[in-house]
Amino acid sequence: MKYLILSDIHGSLPALEQVLRFYEAEGYDSLLLLGDLLNYGPRNGLPAGLDAPGVAARLNALAARTVAVRGNCDSEVDQMLLSFPMMGDYALLDAGGRRLFLTHGHVYGEDRLPTLGCDVLLCGHTHLWKLEPAADGRPAVCNTGSPTFPKGGNPPTFATLDDGCLRVRRIDGTTLAELRL
Repeated sequence: MKYLILSDIHGSLPALEQVLRFYEAEGYDSLLLLGDLLNYGPRNGLPAGLDAPGVAARLNALAARTVAVRGNCDSEVDQMLLSFPMMGDYALLDAGGRRLFLTHGHVYGEDRLPTLGCDVLLCGHTHLWKLEPAADGRPAVCNTGSPTFPKGGNPPTFATLDDGCLRVRRIDGTTLAELRL
């Protein structure tokens, strides 16, 4: 199974379209969405190409292959536009015998690990990408960054998981970092 992992779209249709071109060209099976999908939030400026209904329509076309969780900027109004559930604070997914914990990062995260146990923590929220191996009983951590509002001088990013390798990628698909699980 090939997973594309994305967080913090914040309603930018051009950013989403660029990531989905990679998703489709490379034949990914599933889309893992880690929150802040449609709304840009009060602390961010207006994103380029703000089009929440367009983002919703594009994501809805992939609903059968999507697992999503709620971000701090997501609400029940956003859920009304989406045809897949996205209001949970987390989701657990078995990926080839590895237990993935999907969350946005504002409820659970590196400093507030779930007690459920997992091999990999997938999150967003900070808009700063990160990829760290498991250590000292802690899971591997992948923060996807953001394709819309990257911070810390980082480029726009997303992540992928396939063939046991977790990668953080620039929005054009080039690899920034990878971690063999």
